[in-house]
Amino acid sequence: MASGISLSYHKKLFTLLLSCIWVMVFCFIGFQYYREKQFKTEVLNAQLQLSNSHILGALESGIALEDYVHAIPLPFDDVRITLIGDDGVVTYDSMHSADSMDNHISRPEIQAAIQKGSGYNISRKSASDGNLYFYSATRGDGMIVRTAVPYSSSLRDLLKADWTFVWVIIFISVLISVAGYFSALKLGKTIESVNKFREEENALREEQDKSRLKRQLTNNINHELKTPVASIQVCLETLLSGITLSEDKKQELIERCYMHNERLRNLLRDVSLITRIEDGTGTIEKEEVVINDLLDEIAYELSVIPEEERMSLKIDFRERVVVNGNQSLIGSIFRNLTENAISYSEGKTIYITLAENTQDSCRIIFEDDGQGVDESKLPRLFERFYRVDKGRSRSKGGTGLGLAIVKHAVLFHGGTISVTNRPQGGLRFEFTLKK
Repeated sequence: MASGISLSYHKKLFTLLLSCIWVMVFCFIGFQYYREKQFKTEVLNAQLQLSNSHILGALESGIALEDYVHAIPLPFDDVRITLIGDDGVVTYDSMHSADSMDNHISRPEIQAAIQKGSGYNISRKSASDGNLYFYSATRGDGMIVRTAVPYSSSLRDLLKADWTFVWVIIFISVLISVAGYFSALKLGKTIESVNKFREEENALREEQDKSRLKRQLTNNINHELKTPVASIQVCLETLLSGITLSEDKKQELIERCYMHNERLRNLLRDVSLITRIEDGTGTIEKEEVVINDLLDEIAYELSVIPEEERMSLKIDFRERVVVNGNQSLIGSIFRNLTENAISYSEGKTIYITLAENTQDSCRIIFEDDGQGVDESKLPRLFERFYRVDKGRSRSKGGTGLGLAIVKHAVLFHGGTISVTNRPQGGLRFEFTLKK
């Protein structure tokens, strides 16, 4: 288990680290390549712009263009020079007849020169001879000088970015990736050790918790058994002592024995049920349980209780609710909540409402209109054998496990449960059941 987890962490960490490294590498290479190419292009353009400025100066000084071109060295041997008016009409070209050339006003480098004073265009095909050129244009007084260099292999080599730095970066990235792999491997082993230690610690803690709960449950059961067993023993000893008793007194002692025996039977039943939920969840069978039918049974059971002891029941279930669960356990939820309300709430009415019904779960609210419970005691209501009023609870015959069973049954069905006091009085239990 731990090895599988560590391997997963190792792979994820290494993949994430490697992805981040190479994304940054490619972004840097792309940015550096663009910047270097841009720099070389701007250097070439600056050289041609300088030539353009000299040509404009010579023309303004009255020097003939052809004489000036032959008199000064140009940055490239095969530079093509073109003079263009502000209206785009070509007045001179060093390689072609000006009359044979169309209007250049729409050329990108000419547009840039008119608007900004200078402009260039990379690798645009000439309409005159069909060759690719690097164009650089400069605007002067009433004219534009454009120089162009053929986009030959030598020019491509000049503008091409230096890939030496790329291989250096890739080599460094490979070294970082290898280092990252071993770092992730080491971290994976560390995580494996931590997970293994955590699992062992959790297993030990769970075992300790189980032992503590079992001891607590055993102590509580022993405590709960003492009173009814002692009462039964006293009654039986009195009956067997040979003391002359009236028939009414004998009947009273027998009835008291029966009452305490019932309490013992209920206690054993509840202990068995809660133990079954905790330790045998895998063996508890599930089937389709119709909540509406269960509530009909609860209503019938209430109807046969003597009128002075029962509470009225108001059910608001406007939909048919079906849950895949254990009928006995779900029934114990409603029965224990009902018995709790009848025994301790001192109210008149129980309300059971379907608050929400979705494809995955249902949410149910169980309320009574009784006196409620002190806010400080609400968090302990689901504890085993916890009683708000111990003397009164025992007189009602409760085992102290009813609400604990409710909580465990809800948890078994993947739900949650909470309890609050109603503003108008009484308790409000709200729980969900997964379908």
